[in-house]
Amino acid sequence: MEQHLVNTRWKDGMHFIADAPGGKINIDAAEDIGGKGKGNRPKPLMLASLAGCTGIDMISLIKKMRIAAVVENIIVEGILAEEHPKMYHTVSIKYIFNASETERPKLEKAVELSFNKYCGVIAMFKSFAKVSYSIELTH
Repeated sequence: MEQHLVNTRWKDGMHFIADAPGGKINIDAAEDIGGKGKGNRPKPLMLASLAGCTGIDMISLIKKMRIAAVVENIIVEGILAEEHPKMYHTVSIKYIFNASETERPKLEKAVELSFNKYCGVIAMFKSFAKVSYSIELTH
């Protein structure tokens, strides 16, 4: 069973540094609540984790499925609840691929596999938010 350990140290003010597998992550609060712009905000980091997880799936699946496409961007937008705890209640993922229209069916299959089977971060988000996706091709 795989286990992850993240050790997070307080630096000053609202600034923390997390030692995570793969490197350090600076975390800070928004300036309006005492942050100093020394790091990422915690909730957007969750969206970045989602994009990274599904992005890794996309690279792997594109290779395995021999799809002639490049992942240009994965844009994740989260909408927070108005009341505390301000959790994301709606999340949309936009996959932007440099690919021809003939590759769309394969890309749709790859995205669906990540969305419904492989990406653990998407699965976690689905437990508390409505998650949807769209695909855009640039070619």
